[in-house]
Amino acid sequence: MSIHIEAKQGEIADKILLPGDPLRAKFIAENFLEDAVCFNNVRGMLGYTGTYKGHRVSVMGTGMGMPSISIYARELIVDYGVKTLIRVGTAGSLNKDIHVRELVLAQAAATNSNIIRNDFPEYDFPQIADFSLLDKAYHIAENMGVTTHVGSVLSSDVFYSNMFERNLKLGELGVKAVEMEAAALYYMAAQHGVQALAMMTISDSLVNPDEDTTAEERQNTFTDMMKVGLETLITE
Repeated sequence: MSIHIEAKQGEIADKILLPGDPLRAKFIAENFLEDAVCFNNVRGMLGYTGTYKGHRVSVMGTGMGMPSISIYARELIVDYGVKTLIRVGTAGSLNKDIHVRELVLAQAAATNSNIIRNDFPEYDFPQIADFSLLDKAYHIAENMGVTTHVGSVLSSDVFYSNMFERNLKLGELGVKAVEMEAAALYYMAAQHGVQALAMMTISDSLVNPDEDTTAEERQNTFTDMMKVGLETLITE
């Protein structure tokens, strides 16, 4: 077992969904996986392994923010041999044409975090998705009839920020949404040579605040994203 995950070797599949909320991991396991078994409850960060359409897959929460997902992603990759990681999270729209409950696939992730800059202070190291996963997810979502947007997102180090207006300016430059994990996940994948993709359901909007969802809705109702994530994991 690793420092933050109590699973024994072999209890985690090499393909995993990573919601931020551990209760969303529980919801996915209970509603989409067959014979799901809990492999982690350290710090309440629930993780499960089961089968989806005959394929062995896992799902585990990562918590909020880039430090948290970096810890779990690294341990999953290094200590448990996970090869494919898909974030299934939530994001806030930065664009008036992107609405609540629509799906965003993060082709790239800009960030104001120093996590990557600490390693490469001379460069703006690009955080990009695995193209194979991105391509699969887009076509799966399209075939399901899910309204989907592909492009860059902002991975922010802060939730309550005084950068509101500047974040909106990024939206004017084509950034689709703001969230808090994708850039770190992509960096972990680049470091260790594995596949990663971040997909987010828009749960609130910085430009259309009357569309915002409740905590319960964010935990239990974003099932289109969950299906797209699972289908992407198992598609060869």
